[in-house]
Amino acid sequence: MQTHEIIRRFTEHFRGRGHTVVPSASLILDDPTLLFVNAGMVQFKPYFLGEAPAPYPRATSIQKCVRTGDIDEVGKTTRHNTFFQMAGNFSFGDYFKEGAMANAWELLTNSQDDGGFGFDPDRLWVTVFEKDEEAAALWQKVTGIPAERIQTRGPEDNYWDMGVPGPGGPCSEIYYDRGPAYGAEGGPVVDEDRYIEIWNLVFMQDIRGELAPKEGHPPIGELPTKNIDTGMGVERVACLLQGVENVYETDLVRPVIAKAEELSGRRYGDNEEDDVRFRVIADHARSGVLLVGDGVTPGNEARGYVLRRLLRRIVRSVRLLGVQQPVLAEFARVVRDAMAPTYPELVGEFDRIESVMRNEEEAFLATLTAGSKIFDVAVAETKKTGGETLAGDKAFQLHDTYGFPIDLTLEMAAEQGLSVDEQGFRDLMSEQRRRAKEDAKSRKTGHGDLSTYRTLLDQHGTTEFIGYTDLQSHSRVLGLLVGGQPATRAAAGTEVELVLDRTPFYAEGGGQIADTGKLVGPGVSVEVNDVQRAVPGLFVHKGKVLEGELGVDTTLETAVDRNRRESIERSHSATHLVHAAVRSAYGKRAAQAGSLNSPGRMRFDFTAPSAVDADVLAGVEEEVNDYLQTDVEVDAYTTTMDRAMELGAMALFGEKYGDQVRVVDMGDYSRELCGGTHVPRIGKLGVVKLVSDSSVGTGVHRVEALVGMDAMRHISKEHMLVNQLAEQFKVPADDLPDRIQGVVARLRNAEKELAQLRTAQVLNSAGELADKATDVHGVTVVAEQVPDGVDGGSLRALAGEVRGRLGSRPAVVALFSADEGKVSFVVGTNEAARDSGLAAGKLVPSFAEQVGGRGGGKPDMAQGGGSNPAGITAAVGALRKGVEQAVA
Repeated sequence: MQTHEIIRRFTEHFRGRGHTVVPSASLILDDPTLLFVNAGMVQFKPYFLGEAPAPYPRATSIQKCVRTGDIDEVGKTTRHNTFFQMAGNFSFGDYFKEGAMANAWELLTNSQDDGGFGFDPDRLWVTVFEKDEEAAALWQKVTGIPAERIQTRGPEDNYWDMGVPGPGGPCSEIYYDRGPAYGAEGGPVVDEDRYIEIWNLVFMQDIRGELAPKEGHPPIGELPTKNIDTGMGVERVACLLQGVENVYETDLVRPVIAKAEELSGRRYGDNEEDDVRFRVIADHARSGVLLVGDGVTPGNEARGYVLRRLLRRIVRSVRLLGVQQPVLAEFARVVRDAMAPTYPELVGEFDRIESVMRNEEEAFLATLTAGSKIFDVAVAETKKTGGETLAGDKAFQLHDTYGFPIDLTLEMAAEQGLSVDEQGFRDLMSEQRRRAKEDAKSRKTGHGDLSTYRTLLDQHGTTEFIGYTDLQSHSRVLGLLVGGQPATRAAAGTEVELVLDRTPFYAEGGGQIADTGKLVGPGVSVEVNDVQRAVPGLFVHKGKVLEGELGVDTTLETAVDRNRRESIERSHSATHLVHAAVRSAYGKRAAQAGSLNSPGRMRFDFTAPSAVDADVLAGVEEEVNDYLQTDVEVDAYTTTMDRAMELGAMALFGEKYGDQVRVVDMGDYSRELCGGTHVPRIGKLGVVKLVSDSSVGTGVHRVEALVGMDAMRHISKEHMLVNQLAEQFKVPADDLPDRIQGVVARLRNAEKELAQLRTAQVLNSAGELADKATDVHGVTVVAEQVPDGVDGGSLRALAGEVRGRLGSRPAVVALFSADEGKVSFVVGTNEAARDSGLAAGKLVPSFAEQVGGRGGGKPDMAQGGGSNPAGITAAVGALRKGVEQAVA
């Protein structure tokens, strides 16, 4: 049974049992505790945590997931994968244990003719939490499975929670017995290679405190409504139903390996070293395509760094298979064709996906060359000292800075006849992981800090937002926090957080910054300087009590700063129009990668297929301003997600959308899903002026623009500047570029001539400096300070000229020059000195500290700089001493 058929049957099974079919969430949901979505329940967390009411009692989804904790292990075994699909069914206060068991068992054991998977029920085993006697009894009642195939396990294996205070509960797992050829008898507690887990059912019935039940601490209470969270591993079920050994041989993964075989001429299964590489390619290609498809771009931090590692491991693995040409685009096409039946968006976004992967491969090939040079130097230094082991810190530097995995370094070192200090490398890796885990743990504490807000949400419900139509209202204070703790009163001068029953204040989100304004009541006023959604649906107003005493249940007149809001709205509407114009210029490959809408100014990041041309951006600006002349009405309306997609509305990567979505239309030119506020007509923008553009990472470009009066003031200022320059140069404004270009050319020529004169003047002193040579243990040494202001190039030329005048004896030349509090220095050696073991680059450390600097270079010539001109005399002495020690 093909994987897409497995997915279809799962979905139809639960659709037929009253479950709402929910599309897979993006891999990059806005969750501070996760880099990527790593489980099927993640998009439903607000419902399980009680942050928002579930819009349906039952749901089912096929969730794409990425787990990256064991990237370096992928390929070495057939069990580690970064990308996988989790089929899940969920109940929010509806059915519980018995219903979940029946739903799972029926799908697994019903015949394939009846729409099931057709597993032999006699080969299925079940595990339950050791204290969950109810679950063990229900399994027998619901399925008839004999007691000897129901095994108990402790909390470490069969209790689940989110790792933070909140819902949790015992879980139960279904295993399939692959037979005696795969291991020992005795069920999953004996051998999980033979008995493979295919389904996990979590019975959310407890409230976990600060201490984890997994570590033996009891829950602190029971949930008022019990929930179900289950997950079936799609790839594991595919292995079993397709009769293959592991996920790499299933129908959606094997084609990637086949492409790698075609490109390399090697065959999967011939030897383990190559098989590891084939598996890395297959796994990472799937993860890479799906991540780029969801808007991740390669970078040096967080999600971008993980993606970069995945893509670069593919390139390295392919090169180790003997393939030198670029390959990522070819693997991407294979993944697209295999995955598109379940994720059709991969087809529509493929031009962008291919472009991002191609650009990253080109960038890495250059980095790979640089890293290889560092490796070669490390090898040469190791051999020169008679060593046979490459230092662990060198291996770690190659891994951390250049992206070399340890297996690549091991292989390259072996080719050079060296081993690698693997323990030293792993110690450094462990330290890095420890820091990363501590950072992740600190991010998770955010859930614990939200308990007060959840209580307010439970007590009063969601905040009514009226800010689309009103900027003033009468609102009642439902909750008051001082220092993060609930309070009933707050005096003047106190920083507070307020929750109101209704508000016109926009809470920061979707790239739009929060509103500010005033709250005024009988004898009290509050300045609002920020608004955030602490939990979904709850607006928290942050500010300061200016006068009087604020109390809960006080009714206030709320007033948003109208001028500021309207300025922000102009920026936000301009962002939509710039987005549309960029897509018009570059096609679907140019997808929004971030934005910021502040008063009078907008910032827009987009994935760029290649270098962004200034002429194209000028065209974007012209197109936007031309469209402003139509003054079309901005229409915002709510509809279903399916209808919005039919209308061609653009959804932004990483945003979580429900079934009902808000669409913002600006004529037929721009149509986006958006929860922000906008101008009523686009003519209100006045003018949009692009003021800067830059690259903010591989494949990501940023433009910034001013809008409305801010743009007009900028244009007026530029106009005045142009007029002043035209007057200064005595030419019409249109002739300024040519005139300025001519002046710059003349200045450069003059500077070049001056530099030549300075160099000639400096070189004239070569003979005088050579005459100052002294003997240091048989080495001719010239160590002198030359006049101030000699630049590095001239200093280098002078050192070379002096060195050439010192004859055939071993000679060292060290020259220093000061300029505006800085020091430049050059060290040169002749061939006889180098034959005696005197290398210029190795002499620099002997004196660099004296001038507060550093430097380096080749054995014949080295240079550097420092920040302490007063130390030049001491540096000269230290250089002489360094020569003495080297000769000795």
